[in-house]
Amino acid sequence: MTTATAPPASPFRFFGLTVLRTERLSPSMQRVTFGGPGLDGFAAGGRDQSLSLFLPHPGQREPFVPVAEDGTWFDAWRAAPEDVRAVMRAYTVRAQRRADDGSTEIDIDFALHEDGGPACRWAEAARPGRLLKALGPAVEDNASVRFRPPQDTDWVLIRADETALPAASAALEWLPAGTKAHVWLEVPDARDRLELRTEADVTVHWLVRGQGAPPAVEAVRAAELPGGVPYAWIAGESSEVRGLRRHLVQERGFDRKRVTFVGYWRRGMSEEQLREEAARASV
Repeated sequence: MTTATAPPASPFRFFGLTVLRTERLSPSMQRVTFGGPGLDGFAAGGRDQSLSLFLPHPGQREPFVPVAEDGTWFDAWRAAPEDVRAVMRAYTVRAQRRADDGSTEIDIDFALHEDGGPACRWAEAARPGRLLKALGPAVEDNASVRFRPPQDTDWVLIRADETALPAASAALEWLPAGTKAHVWLEVPDARDRLELRTEADVTVHWLVRGQGAPPAVEAVRAAELPGGVPYAWIAGESSEVRGLRRHLVQERGFDRKRVTFVGYWRRGMSEEQLREEAARASV
């Protein structure tokens, strides 16, 4: 199958995003389409391409992110008061389109929750003309694309909750025709079962929590999986991602190097708390 080797470190830079339009895809998913000249040079690599969004506080026309001439920003951003500096959140580029005139549009799908944080509230209130900043890729082959099945992959396993559904959907669109894939997608509501476009040979299992569906780790444990050499991409809530990875590696015998796992969020913790925890661990 078509694949990609691990890329070298690739440049990322700040882009200005202007809201062009919004669309409510389902009860739990809001799509916001961005454009504008600030996106010139943006180059998404597809699949689970991630970027960092910077959101304004209520009353701010645009997010405050102090960027020095040499491109450094984090220390100055972190030193600014919390009610002034932009709110930073990680999201997936659901799609990028380039027009004949060279302009660019990107779609970002926001998972919505009843007790959602600032990103959920911003997305629900987004209107054309609203401004954001993003730290994103300037080249397509970049280190923030993690979905990379090795060349000798016989079949692919994908697990995602609603926060990772945009990335899983984009990965399925990228998979070459005929690639075998088994997919478990967890969503809150039956109406969140969005249409999936793919040329791959895919078996999809929708796990609707509102209908009493089991967690993905239980569903996968009960499933009969194909033989051959697998590759797994699992993303969503951190503890559930780790539990499924343990099952695949320890019980199913997957090579741990062939399991890409990404905790998009952790139950009971904000992204700021997660980043602080990561920063302390790196010291």
